[in-house]
Amino acid sequence: MMESGVPVCHTCGEHVGLNGNGEPFVACHDCNFPICKTCFDYELKEGRKACLRCGNPYDENLLDDAEKASGDRSTIAAHMDKSQDAGIHARHISSVSTLDSEMTEDNGNPIWKNRVESWKEKKNKKKKTSIKVEIEAQVPPEQLMEDKPAADAFQPLSTVIPIPKSRLAPYRTVIIMRLIILGLFFHYRVTNPVDSAFALWLTSVICEIWFAFSWVLDQFPKWYPINRDTYIDRLSARYEREGEPSELAAVDFFVSTVDPLKEPPLITANTVLSILALDYPVDKVSCYVSDDGAAMLSFESLVETADFARKWVPFCKKFSIEPRAPEFYFSQKIDYLKDKVQSSFVKERRAMKRDYEEFKIRINALVAKAQKTPEEGWTMQDGTPWPGNNTRDHPGMIQVFLGYSGACDIDGNELPRLVYVSREKRPGYQHHKKAGAENALVRVSAVLTNAPFILNLDCDHYVNNSKAVREAMCFLMDPEVGRDVCYVQFPQRFDGIDRSDRYAN
Repeated sequence: MMESGVPVCHTCGEHVGLNGNGEPFVACHDCNFPICKTCFDYELKEGRKACLRCGNPYDENLLDDAEKASGDRSTIAAHMDKSQDAGIHARHISSVSTLDSEMTEDNGNPIWKNRVESWKEKKNKKKKTSIKVEIEAQVPPEQLMEDKPAADAFQPLSTVIPIPKSRLAPYRTVIIMRLIILGLFFHYRVTNPVDSAFALWLTSVICEIWFAFSWVLDQFPKWYPINRDTYIDRLSARYEREGEPSELAAVDFFVSTVDPLKEPPLITANTVLSILALDYPVDKVSCYVSDDGAAMLSFESLVETADFARKWVPFCKKFSIEPRAPEFYFSQKIDYLKDKVQSSFVKERRAMKRDYEEFKIRINALVAKAQKTPEEGWTMQDGTPWPGNNTRDHPGMIQVFLGYSGACDIDGNELPRLVYVSREKRPGYQHHKKAGAENALVRVSAVLTNAPFILNLDCDHYVNNSKAVREAMCFLMDPEVGRDVCYVQFPQRFDGIDRSDRYAN
C-alpha cells in the first residue's frame, strides 16, 4: 500500500515515516515489509525480533539502534506531561528529522503510546479493514516461489531408516555364538595336528581359515544392516521444474543375450518393454540389446518388440501399470481394478491383452521357424544373406529401431531409443564372452548417447518398479552424497519360486 509515494504501515495503517537519512523506514531488507518505526519498536518490546512476512530475523544493527532509542525514549518520556488524553496520531513526514519530533506529538504525548492506542482502536472498530490489511500483507504464492526456492528442492533426497535394536539383537546373538563355536573349532584343529598326513591337514586348515575369513566379512552387513528410503518428489522438485527441460541424468540400459533358443525371445522382449515404459523422461532413456550370438531370431523378435512398444508404453503410462512387463502383468492373480478410476480402463486392458497375445503368437512363430536352420543360411526380407550366419566370423551390426527421430507411439509421443548391437567377431581373436559384449555396448553407447550412468540387466531381469531409476538418482544425483556414490545395487526378486525358496526371495 502506498499513499503519495510513501509506504503505509501494514500494522497500524499510518505512514512508515523516514529514517535519519530522509529515506522511508525499512525494518526488513529481505522482503521490504512496510512497518512504521513505532510498531517496529512495539514488536521488539513484545519480544518478536523476526519479520512478520518472511520470518527472517531483523538486522542486528537495527535492533541495537532500536534498543538504544528505546532507552532514550524512556528517559525523555519520564519528564513529559502525562495528564493529557492520548489522541490518534497522524505523523507528518517533515517531522522525523529530529529526536524530539520522533518522540512527541504537538500535544506532548509519547508517539508510541498514541500509536498503540490508535492501533487497538482500529483493531476493535474496523475489523474488516484489519482483515483487508492482513490479506494485503500476505505474500502471493508466485512471489514466494520467486523469493524463496521450494523447500523440498533443498532437502536430502534419501534418508537412513533406523532398525530397532530388538530386531538386531537376535541376529547379533547368533553371530557371537557362531564366532565362539568357530574359535573353539580352530583351537581344536590347531592343537590336534595329524602327524601321519601333515600336508593334507595343513591344506585343510588353510582352506578352513579362508572360509572362516570370508564368513566373517559376510557378517559385517548383517551386524549393522542399513535400510534407506528415497524422496522422489524432492528429486522432481529439484531437477524437473515446471516449464523447463528436465535436468535428470540420462541412463543407458544394457541387455545381454546370446542364444535365443536357450534364452526365450519372449522373456527378452518383456525386459525391453519394461525398460521402454519406465517412468522417466523418454529423451533420457536408451536401451541397447547385445546379441552376442548374432542370431536372426533375436533381431526379428526385437523388430516385433519395437512395434508392440508403440501400444504398450502409452497404455502403461496412461493407467500407471505395475509391473510394466506384459507377461508378468497379465499373469498376476490380483484385483487389477484396484485404484483404477478411468472408465475406459477395462475396455483398453482387454484390447491390450488381446494385442499382447497376438504379439506372443508372432514371437512363437519366429521361434518355431528358427528351430531348423536352412543349409544356405538365413536370408533377410530384402533377399540379402544374414551377416551373422557364421557366428564366429561376422561383421558388427547396429540397428536403431526407436529413437528421438524414429517412430512414435500410437498417441504421437516420442519413445525411448532402442538399439540392436551384435559386435564383430573374427577367428583367432579372443572375444572374452559377456565381458567383451559389455565393452562393445559401452563403445556404441558412447557414440550414440553417451549417458553418464549405465544400468546392466540380463535378458530375464525385467524392471518391476517403473520408478526404480528415479530412486537410484536420489543417491547418484544427491548434492550432498552423490559425489561419493558410484554404484547402486537394486534388490533382486524371483518369480515362480519353489517351496524351499532356494534363491532366498
